[in-house]
Amino acid sequence: MNNKKLLFVYLIVTVLLFSCSIKNKILVAVAKKTIESNLSANPIAKLPDGLHVVLCGTGSPFPDEKRMGPCTVVFAGQRMFVFDAGTGGSRNISRMKLNNGNIEALFLTHYHSDHIDGLGELMLQRWVSVGNSSPLPIYGPQGLDTVITGIMQAYSLDKNYRISHHGNATVPSTGFGAIPKSFKLDSATNKIVVLQDKDLEISSFLVDHSPIEPAVGYKITYKGRSIVISGDTKKNTKVLEESKGVDLLLHEALSPYLVGLIEESAVKVKRPNLQKIMKDIVNYHTSPEEAAEIAREAKVNTLVFHHIVPPLPTSLLEPIFLGNSKQIFSGKIHIGLDGDIISLPTGSTKINFSRLL
Repeated sequence: MNNKKLLFVYLIVTVLLFSCSIKNKILVAVAKKTIESNLSANPIAKLPDGLHVVLCGTGSPFPDEKRMGPCTVVFAGQRMFVFDAGTGGSRNISRMKLNNGNIEALFLTHYHSDHIDGLGELMLQRWVSVGNSSPLPIYGPQGLDTVITGIMQAYSLDKNYRISHHGNATVPSTGFGAIPKSFKLDSATNKIVVLQDKDLEISSFLVDHSPIEPAVGYKITYKGRSIVISGDTKKNTKVLEESKGVDLLLHEALSPYLVGLIEESAVKVKRPNLQKIMKDIVNYHTSPEEAAEIAREAKVNTLVFHHIVPPLPTSLLEPIFLGNSKQIFSGKIHIGLDGDIISLPTGSTKINFSRLL
């Protein structure tokens, strides 16, 4: 190769290396800006005072690419509360640029695995994200102490690893884990107020998820706005009673027709265990039509479905899932999806929908 060709090759290589260097510098600069923006973000700060419901998990025990396990964030003003801790919930909270470290308290509806299998991760993220020096308060019906003791024991080695690695000043040992605040419902009313102050009240009420007992739902009121979270339940008069006149009813929903298709397929492929489970689960959940009847009779403003059973891999299945729900309830019906945010500003009757994912 002559000198001219060598010089040409050298120039080409130099230009390519220089271009790669510039490209990498630009990518690193963009990455730094993105990281800084994500870490400093506070989507709720931009919203007006009110109740804001963020769906961090709208799924069920079924594997579902679109929906993680049951998990709902409720902001009362800037105060952050979480209801149920299904798998992937805390990661979705982070993906939505919300801070697990700001969780003031967690409320559990019952102790089926899909409602607590993200609990360890949520407790851990709440502890380390901002170096909380006090454990997470967790409210739930009887049985809570057993659950929390088991989770704390399972994470005890992890706790020691993190303190040894990062130091007590960064991850205070006093902030690890949770404080169980088990409650017992009033025998006369089947409900109890579990948290109350000047502007906020969170009460719990009995639902019917038999043979799982007790199982509860929650009602949250803040400055004149109100939400009911049904918990897992068959159609239930207590949910109806607590939902009367509320702005938003967040209700579980199972389609018997679609679950029936899975049951039929299980018979054909000779999976009797799955077939029996599909047959059984229909009797302790609520169909979309039944939830619509509750919403209609309670005169709620908006009905949102979560704990979606079975998964809906395409939106084309949504009309089949809903059945006759829209003919039963004339208000707004929305099938929840992870990342949805539903805002109820104070001093208003508006309910605004947007996305954080």
